[in-house]
Amino acid sequence: MEHQYEKAIFAGGCFWCMVKPFDTQPGIISVVAGYTGGHIENPSYEQVTTGLTGHTEAVEITYDPAVISYEKLVETYWQQTDPTDALGQFADRGESYRPVIFYTNEAQKKSAEKSKEALQASGRFTQPIVTKIEPAQPFYPAEDYHQEYYKKHSVHYNLYKEGSGRAGFIRKNWKNK
Repeated sequence: MEHQYEKAIFAGGCFWCMVKPFDTQPGIISVVAGYTGGHIENPSYEQVTTGLTGHTEAVEITYDPAVISYEKLVETYWQQTDPTDALGQFADRGESYRPVIFYTNEAQKKSAEKSKEALQASGRFTQPIVTKIEPAQPFYPAEDYHQEYYKKHSVHYNLYKEGSGRAGFIRKNWKNK
């Protein structure tokens, strides 16, 4: 029997910090750091960081829905981001760091919208949940040196995750998870 893998695309600030939380779960086939949502084909990191390409740093996850559900991926996504900050994530500011769930089909769209509504209703955050839910656009893998950054440069990755404010925010807001 052939596996029917699916893809999920999430933008939550610096893509270095968005790979590990998904990569370490069962049912994940691959997590690729890259760019999506813009108007330039095959952009470089240097182009994206200018803020002129319209691209957002994101991760494209290939997963086995027989092992891990899209709903579980969305739940993991919320726990890595500040869903109340539309202008970037933590120390990373600007359009290329905005939080977005990019859906690849109507089922993903409905699931993401339902999850966003549930998070808002939970009262976990006093500010509105402003993460966008948008249709997937072409995804362009980032340069090799960005891939699996948490494995290749673990010390720098951990210092960055702490120094950016992401790790502390996650501990504060998701400590019971």
